[in-house]
Amino acid sequence: MHTPGETVPRMFGSLIGLSLNQAGQAMLSWNMEEASEVFAAVNAFYNNPACGFLKPEAKTLDGIDLHDRTVGMVGMMLGHSNMTVEDFLCAKHLYIMDREEKAGAMPDSACEYYLPLCDLVIITGSAAINKTMPRLLELSRNAEVILTGPSVSCCPKLRDLGIYRLSGRVITEKEEMLKAIVEKRTSVNRFSVPFQC
Repeated sequence: MHTPGETVPRMFGSLIGLSLNQAGQAMLSWNMEEASEVFAAVNAFYNNPACGFLKPEAKTLDGIDLHDRTVGMVGMMLGHSNMTVEDFLCAKHLYIMDREEKAGAMPDSACEYYLPLCDLVIITGSAAINKTMPRLLELSRNAEVILTGPSVSCCPKLRDLGIYRLSGRVITEKEEMLKAIVEKRTSVNRFSVPFQC
């Protein structure tokens, strides 16, 4: 996941050569390009089958009963993150909010009004990069929360924040992914599989 925006200086001139702990400080950077790069580095560490926390091939909604539930979705993820409109047909309500103008989604300012009404909230992992995650979690404190998308890290400590499920992507075709990144920024979905932790 790449969040554009370099309106403020980077915390570090370059992340090359820094330890992950040192570079990780830039997760708090307001330079969104830098924050995106650091989240990718953290994901490369955590979203690895060797870490022992991943359930590969597990999808975002596996085992979640949506019948008669009020669901909030922060980020238009229908058709992405292995979720479809059909998955939500049995839900009582589905409120979708997005920062970008997208068909079927309210502006993200609607989160203030609708998330407190929900008992299940699905949040795009990019909310951590753009720094809206703390407020979204606060608004969702009475709901079951799932973080999903390619920018979600399988870091078990995130569960301490009241997050029920982490659902991201793990790279399965490393060389192809690296080539695609160098040539052109692209979706990771064709070079990865979903996971839960």
